[in-house]
Amino acid sequence: MKNKSEKSINAIFKEGTPIDKALKKAVQEALMRHKQAGNPIVVWRNGKIVWLKPEEIVVQ
Repeated sequence: MKNKSEKSINAIFKEGTPIDKALKKAVQEALMRHKQAGNPIVVWRNGKIVWLKPEEIVVQ
């Protein structure tokens, strides 16, 4: 039986906020792992691909 506080998957997708929060958290974790491991990342800036050195990666 479902707990009353649990939302259905349809409600979660309709609302979107929990999914957005989970994606933002996952991105921040991935950025932190790259930075800690000393690996660069690629970002899109002004219509161009730019490589960021680990020390340039901003993690919130």
